[in-house]
Amino acid sequence: MIAHIAVGDKFIEPFILFIENHFDSKDHLFLISPMALYKVKPRSNVVMLDERMGRLRKMAEWSKAMNKADKIILHGLFDIRVINLLCLQPWLLKKCYWVMWGGDLYHYKLRGRGIRSDIQEAKRAFVIKRMGHLVTYIKGDYELAQKWYGARGEYHTCLMYPSNLYKDYVVPPKQGDTVNILVGNSADPTNNHAEIFEKLMPNKDQNIRIICPLSYGIAEYSDRIVKLGAELFGDKFSPLLDFMPFENYMELLGQIDVAVFAHKRQQAMGNTITLLGLGKKIYMRSDVTSWTIFNEQGIKVFDVDKLDLKPIEEDLRKKNQARIKSIFTEVALVGQLHSIFKR
Repeated sequence: MIAHIAVGDKFIEPFILFIENHFDSKDHLFLISPMALYKVKPRSNVVMLDERMGRLRKMAEWSKAMNKADKIILHGLFDIRVINLLCLQPWLLKKCYWVMWGGDLYHYKLRGRGIRSDIQEAKRAFVIKRMGHLVTYIKGDYELAQKWYGARGEYHTCLMYPSNLYKDYVVPPKQGDTVNILVGNSADPTNNHAEIFEKLMPNKDQNIRIICPLSYGIAEYSDRIVKLGAELFGDKFSPLLDFMPFENYMELLGQIDVAVFAHKRQQAMGNTITLLGLGKKIYMRSDVTSWTIFNEQGIKVFDVDKLDLKPIEEDLRKKNQARIKSIFTEVALVGQLHSIFKR
């Protein structure tokens, strides 16, 4: 039996469906801490670890499943209660597979300061160093775990979630001659919206529209970015404050000309892969691990420090689409998961 430990993020329900479609779901148990925004359908092999259970009962459920499991797949390493359990039961670590989400790894740099934070980071370091297996399709993130935490677990390359796959979306053709610019992917300070706005200011008098997805993240930060964007760009600034149905969001992405992601870490990969598959021009930092993987795979992305609004050349657009279509495939993900599950 494989125990999956996760929060009910937007990736989890599609992942469970993927498992049901390609594997024997009876081999998998999902222990999920629910999130208000993202629902996971009830199933016989899904245990929702509601906060109303009480802390001790919740930890007992986790501990029982983890000790019984042949493998433990940790979807992200954020929950300090899970980390505490692994510190108290280090024999479990050799059968743990840490699916690295990005924020859990970069907690090394982004964490707060103080005694409590230092203690929690020491626990994380203890766990990560002894983790039996690390799972990511971004080799640079695995190498950072080695550098920062002394990780010595086995590396497994895996696309992991359906959101990271190429899908042959049919979207309406671009309308009009306005240059539509997507900025960031959430209301989180790691998007560095203000920095991007500054780079876009020389173009403020051109025929542009700046679109900012701000429907999830930190409400206070969202309010600040809405105010700043309106002050700088007036009615050319369009914040997305409400969740959009998937089909509507895909239609919106089909209208994008340029997307700018100024995260200082690997982030927004699902959006980036989708946009590249649609033939869009992507800007990101050249010092992040996601830049490296795209370049290694022959996929052209552009340096955010050299931002311009020229359309992507047709040959590059077609080459990017072909590379995304051939690499980020359902067949590849099935094979990678099979390798992890059957080891």
